[in-house]
Amino acid sequence: MKESLDLVVADRRAEAVGVVSLTLRRSDGGPLPDWQPGAHVDLLLAEGLERQFSLCGPPGGEQWRIAVLREADGRGGSDFVHTSLAPGTPVRARGPRNHFPLEPAPAHRFVAGGIGITPILPMLTAAAASSSDWSLLYGGRTRESMAFVAELAARHPAERVTFVTGPLDLDGYLADLRPGELVYACGPASLLEAVESRVPASALRLERFTAAAADTTGDTPFEVELARSGRVLTVPPGLSILQAVRQSGLEVLYSCTEGTCGTCETDLLAGEADHRDSVLTEAERAAGETLMICVSRCRVPGGRLTLDL
Repeated sequence: MKESLDLVVADRRAEAVGVVSLTLRRSDGGPLPDWQPGAHVDLLLAEGLERQFSLCGPPGGEQWRIAVLREADGRGGSDFVHTSLAPGTPVRARGPRNHFPLEPAPAHRFVAGGIGITPILPMLTAAAASSSDWSLLYGGRTRESMAFVAELAARHPAERVTFVTGPLDLDGYLADLRPGELVYACGPASLLEAVESRVPASALRLERFTAAAADTTGDTPFEVELARSGRVLTVPPGLSILQAVRQSGLEVLYSCTEGTCGTCETDLLAGEADHRDSVLTEAERAAGETLMICVSRCRVPGGRLTLDL
């Protein structure tokens, strides 16, 4: 189980209406783990309250930056950040982890909606440094609700960054994709669905904040073998692998329970998984090396998965 880090909030800033950024440093003043664009960290906010936030500052150095939108209908994490984390406040974290890495390509098109700009911010600098022919389409309901507009305008040429309030012209922006070009998108589910309908899966990379709907009507029981102990568990319909494992008395890392954060990713040693997460790429799913035990199941009815647990 990965150890947590003791951090402290070094700075807090209002970045837009309902959005604050936090600069985090180690309590002992030591260096933080390195990371690459697209990475996120888990903040252990309170007992039973753990949330994931994209790193949106420059990689490396002695501090991390995150930005958090206060969601009125959320599950309490963003509200806790906005009401309880001020400069000097201690906070524990795990990570970083990266399931949304920036892959080398001759050109990149970035699409961000609202707070979806956070994982993309450091990608722009990396894309520019790699001589990629990149561009960004960034939309929000109002200009005041869009975080980091001034920072983006100051750091990048105006011809590469387009700010939009209201509907995005995805048809125009995503037309005529060139061979090898990659599209990175992050934002509300409706935006990601619209991008998915216009971009081939091979050229598309997504970061989801909410889980994609899964059809559970045909679920059947299956077995899970825990390789380290040799124990075999039965997972019936309506119960996740994660729940079955925890009910057996084994403690494992998990957070969202929706297949969006990647915290419960587990090595798959044998068996064919029915992947239902929003984290793994199609290539990673086809490789069959890991699965998210909070949502994924066995593809073979009555079959068995062997996990490195």
